[in-house]
Amino acid sequence: MAEMGSKGVTAGKIASNVQKKLTRAQEKVLQKLGKADETKDEQFEQCVQNFNKQLTEGTRLQKDLRTYLASVKAMHEASKKLSECLQEVYEPEWPGRDEANKIAENNDLLWMDYHQKLVDQALLTMDTYLGQFPDIKSRIAKRGRKLVDYDSARHHYESLQTAKKKDEAKIAKAEEELIKAQKVFEEMNVDLQEELPSLWNSRVGFYVNTFQSIAGLEENFHKEMSKLNQNLNDVLVSLEKQHGSNTFTVKAQPSDNVPEKGNKSPSPPPDGSPAATPEIRVNHEPEPASGASPGAAIPKSPSQPAEASEVVGGAQEPGETAASEAASSSLPAVVVETFSATVNGAVEGSTGTGRLDLPPGFMFKVQAQHDYTATDTDELQLKAGDVVLVIPFQNPEEQDEGWLMGVKESDWNQHKELEKCRGVFPENFTERVQ
Repeated sequence: MAEMGSKGVTAGKIASNVQKKLTRAQEKVLQKLGKADETKDEQFEQCVQNFNKQLTEGTRLQKDLRTYLASVKAMHEASKKLSECLQEVYEPEWPGRDEANKIAENNDLLWMDYHQKLVDQALLTMDTYLGQFPDIKSRIAKRGRKLVDYDSARHHYESLQTAKKKDEAKIAKAEEELIKAQKVFEEMNVDLQEELPSLWNSRVGFYVNTFQSIAGLEENFHKEMSKLNQNLNDVLVSLEKQHGSNTFTVKAQPSDNVPEKGNKSPSPPPDGSPAATPEIRVNHEPEPASGASPGAAIPKSPSQPAEASEVVGGAQEPGETAASEAASSSLPAVVVETFSATVNGAVEGSTGTGRLDLPPGFMFKVQAQHDYTATDTDELQLKAGDVVLVIPFQNPEEQDEGWLMGVKESDWNQHKELEKCRGVFPENFTERVQ
């Protein structure tokens, strides 16, 4: 019996709801056709428009805030990868390695803290703000249905009153239903009339607080990140200063005929051939010239050629006279080293005619300190000891940092054609000599 009663109540409720929907649909049709008047409240309609606008703006703000947070997270990941790359390439013996690693850790923590604070102080507040809209929207829709019920009850009561044949019992029942529908509608209407304007005005304070929070968090984040970046810059400046001489750990072997800088003896070639080791013969106790005190150096004649100042590789150049040999043997080792670059440039490929004219735009000379293997057709192939005449780029905008344009002195003396001989080369493989 209880089940039947329950089913009966349920069936009756469903039937009542169906009847309400039919009545409302009929009332709306009559109102659209102009056969029934409709209760209008322009002030409330304006509140509803404001509500819908506020909901649209809030939903867009929530969406854009989520996109912003996703971008912050993506930037965090990219920054983390970049810091990991720096840690990998930072060699253990370089100064500041520990400081660089600590900066990377603080960078990661700063990104995480920034993202979490944005979630707590902006996104969660945004979600709470929008959480009130669905309930109010549902109540606005329900008020609309109750307004239709009220209009329908009012029209039904009025039609019974204007009928030719009046039924007092029906009129009384219709009046009772009208009063009930009016009460339900007015209760909902009054609540919304107070709540909607208050919600509309609250948007100002909410937007201010939200964007102030975002702006404040972003400002603090960039301040702290700026400090970390400055610290990292200081570490890298210190590294650059200590390695600013462009000295490399792995050095190329010097060429056979050019001694290393600093009066060091050249390393022998892999095959141990004695012919590859140059010899500098210096007589520290020369025969004194007539009228000169013992140990005095013989002054160099103005007409004496430069190539006669030393003997390279243990062999005399053709045409060297006994006087030049005596003069060469009287020079101390320091003078011999000083003239080495000049002799190398003059003797190599010399035909006895002396130094040829310099190429147009010549700026200065450099000497290769290491071998360099060209990797492109516009690059010079260098051997340690090669002398290069540096010239300007035809188009300065084409010059990359750390690269120079030049022509090897030997090639220029032989061909004297820039188009055929010139090329670019790394500056840090050379040292300026003139």
